[in-house]
Amino acid sequence: MKVTWILPDGAQVTADVAEGLSLMEAAVAQNVPGVVGECGGNLSCATCHVQVAEDWAGRVGGPDDFEDAMLDTVEAARGPGSRLSCQIRASADLDGLVLIVPEV
Repeated sequence: MKVTWILPDGAQVTADVAEGLSLMEAAVAQNVPGVVGECGGNLSCATCHVQVAEDWAGRVGGPDDFEDAMLDTVEAARGPGSRLSCQIRASADLDGLVLIVPEV
């Protein structure tokens, strides 16, 4: 599946991502600036914060209660499409997904 990360300056990083991989792991592998994943995807650091593009929000879904609480600790402004990319897994139904990396 293809995923595109839109950076704060408008630049884009697009990559093929293997099904089942977290989008934090994919972003780190692609050196996407602003997606760090300090905790390695253990849902304990919130350094993989992204905004799901509005037209994708319904397909990706929202955070569970624990992720929602972690999103309250992000450095960048939280928005309606905020998710921790470690909690989104690549799947065929998300092919073409667009994620926005917020400015810190």
